[in-house]
Amino acid sequence: MIRWFDVVFAALGLILGAPVLLLIYILGLMDTGVPLFRQVRVGRYQQPFTLVKFRTMRVDTVSVASHLASSSSITKLGRFLRKTKLDELPQLWNVLKGEMSLVGPRPNLFNQEELISERAARGVYDVRPGITGIAQVNDIDMSTPRLLAETDALMLRDLRLSLYFKLLLQTLLGKGRGDRVVR
Repeated sequence: MIRWFDVVFAALGLILGAPVLLLIYILGLMDTGVPLFRQVRVGRYQQPFTLVKFRTMRVDTVSVASHLASSSSITKLGRFLRKTKLDELPQLWNVLKGEMSLVGPRPNLFNQEELISERAARGVYDVRPGITGIAQVNDIDMSTPRLLAETDALMLRDLRLSLYFKLLLQTLLGKGRGDRVVR
């Protein structure tokens, strides 16, 4: 049932959000010259998939988890996109393709070995990763691997349609600050 909502909402988001997506893309061309960011992440069953987001950091920024990146790498447009979470919109394509869900554990990088171990031990990789989840709306990020894995596992244990819609609504209303970066 949740997959059905994922597909419907992702399709509607891409169709209705097309003008916003196009505007951000054009602004991104002017900001960095390369408005889309693609990165291989750990997906369901620990299989790799390519996540797509709007670029928020300079093109020459090293590919690390956000909490390890320097805030000086974030562009002015990127700050706005992160604050409003609009940088996540292209992931609706990942949801349509079946690589992600709207709600689930945020997909991590393959070099985040401690987080991979913590999540694997708790069965977090048995589901599709999500654009948002309980950790994101409660400001728990990948800088605390054990807490994040525990929070993800609790969310998955309790994930029903009511929690799914609650987390989507909280995200749309701006709850949570997004990924932390080094100041």
